[in-house]
Amino acid sequence: MVADSLSLDSEHLWHVTLTVSGAPVSEIEIRAALERLGHQHPFLLSGRFAVDRAEVRYWEEAVDVDQALSMSVRLWDEHLESAQLPSWQAVGVEVISQDTFHRRGRFHNEQPGPLAAGRLLPF
Repeated sequence: MVADSLSLDSEHLWHVTLTVSGAPVSEIEIRAALERLGHQHPFLLSGRFAVDRAEVRYWEEAVDVDQALSMSVRLWDEHLESAQLPSWQAVGVEVISQDTFHRRGRFHNEQPGPLAAGRLLPF
């Protein structure tokens, strides 16, 4: 059986943590922007925010880590207008395999970690 190079399976899911920062905006504004981003990007898991920075965690489908990284650094800019995001710049990106994500676990200090789906929390 020959593998289809275009098909994506669980080995091609990457967990991304994107951190952006910039000029301060109101907490209400950034929370609403992250909620809009969550509606536009269906794999968004969670987000944390402050008036001058935000962190979003989500799943990305990509053939390899290089492609996932490239796509992740463009996410904020691609949704800048449609989600009315602040004009912030990426200041950090972590891309890990699905296996690594599951090995780390979803709990921190016996409490649901910041990866719990749908959570938007202040820093």
